[in-house]
Amino acid sequence: MTLPLRDTSISYAKGAVGGSATVIHTQRLEDGTLAVLLDETPCHPLDVGWPDQGSDQATIRTRDIAFDVIDCVVGASDGQTLYVGADVPVRRGAEGWAFVVVHILPADAELKEGAEVRIDVEQSYRAALSAGHTGCHLASLALNQVLADQWTKEVRPDALGNPDFDGAAIESSTILEYGSRDVYRLGKSLRKKGFPTESLAAHLPALQDALNQQLVQWVASGGEVRIESHGEFLTDLREWVCELPSGTARIPCGGTHLRSLSQLTTVAVGLELSEENGALQLTMETAAVTL
Repeated sequence: MTLPLRDTSISYAKGAVGGSATVIHTQRLEDGTLAVLLDETPCHPLDVGWPDQGSDQATIRTRDIAFDVIDCVVGASDGQTLYVGADVPVRRGAEGWAFVVVHILPADAELKEGAEVRIDVEQSYRAALSAGHTGCHLASLALNQVLADQWTKEVRPDALGNPDFDGAAIESSTILEYGSRDVYRLGKSLRKKGFPTESLAAHLPALQDALNQQLVQWVASGGEVRIESHGEFLTDLREWVCELPSGTARIPCGGTHLRSLSQLTTVAVGLELSEENGALQLTMETAAVTL
């Protein structure tokens, strides 16, 4: 079969952890592993463009044999060549390109194009990452709120109308099992935007306490969490939506999440300042504990 001309249909945004699919393309990669494209998948892939949430753990089964998915990444095709991960040469949504979920199987795996398969995601690992991702978004909103009065200039607001420190300073975000790690760069560009980084160290313990108090209140509210999709395909816009006492928060997000804050017992963070390559950085470690 030729390479697909449309994006992969994905179901993980709806919370799916399994489903049937058709193999539409296979090819050997340079290291001997087998890249497999399906017409649809519940398997969340790593997107190297913003690799905050890693890939699901999953298994692909035929009638006769099962193969572990050893990696799952976003790829792209112009109809002639499949590019995988960091080799993708264009941005999402580029005209004439299909963005696809590439399931990578071990070197000894064999699958034929046109085969009907079953793909199942390891549910406990998915649940752990979903808790971590929901906690990460909550913590970033709470951080923005407790830092709101620090700004000396007007900046872009976040999903709750507070100055978006997270969006202005984020260097990296990593979703962990039942947690996350966010690193913020506190350099000259942030100071020029109106955030006085020099005074942050003195206020850090009080800011951490205020942040955690806010998280206690939000978790206790038990608000609904959902993903609203603007289509069924990989590059269609998806938004994380959370009902909070102060309003409905909407954040563009391609990851997986819990369905309610009532699934959490606590979300708590720790803040730490350090210096990296001559620049000050703030690290926020978030723990999201479920029932």
